[in-house]
Amino acid sequence: MALIAQVVAWFADPAHWSGADGIPIRTVEHLEASALSVLVAAAIALPVGLLVGHTGRGAFVVSSVANLGRALPSFALLLMLIPIAVDLSLDFSTWPILGAMVLLAIPPMITNAHAGIRAVDRSLVEAAQGMGMSGPQVLLRVELPLALPVLLTGVRLAAVQVVATYTLGAVAGGGGLGRYIYDGFARQDTPRMIAGAVLVALLAILTDATFGVVARRTTPKDARAGNRGQAKAVAGAVPEPGV
Repeated sequence: MALIAQVVAWFADPAHWSGADGIPIRTVEHLEASALSVLVAAAIALPVGLLVGHTGRGAFVVSSVANLGRALPSFALLLMLIPIAVDLSLDFSTWPILGAMVLLAIPPMITNAHAGIRAVDRSLVEAAQGMGMSGPQVLLRVELPLALPVLLTGVRLAAVQVVATYTLGAVAGGGGLGRYIYDGFARQDTPRMIAGAVLVALLAILTDATFGVVARRTTPKDARAGNRGQAKAVAGAVPEPGV
């Protein structure tokens, strides 16, 4: 109970809500870096997943990426990328964690994009082709709308994983909410450390809820109803890279 009271007192301290080390600034840093990581990963993973799912060729790419993401812990990736960033004269407090988070986010996105497209009823695809639609038209007007629930599930999983794991950036001197955990551990300041963990957990929950709302509002009702079970099945099958 005493520890809980100390954590509550830490949150109640006005000094922790202002300045460069204040909760608002650290939260914005965390969100900005996480969003950038997810956007870069989406720009890489989604086109590849959609293309592989549409053509049926190169499925080994999806499985290889998923297996690689499961085998490489994010912390190990971060430590490997730091000396590379130093050698290239890059900011080692920014680029290594960005690279590690992008690699963390790619597997669930590419896996779900591929699985969503491949799960579309082939009779619908054949009917669209019979109507004279080209390959890109079939992908964008038939397959993508029906695969959207599964695809968005992949983005949602990736975003939550990145938000939760970006705390590792503090090890390399980065910002974000991980600073409270890392600095709290270094200073043996347990309330600060626990407060940081609570903030990260709340942000991850908020991210998950936000993407859930976006998915419901952007997915056509027919696609959402027809693919709800498929989305849940694929979400459970997506490998979660180790931290």
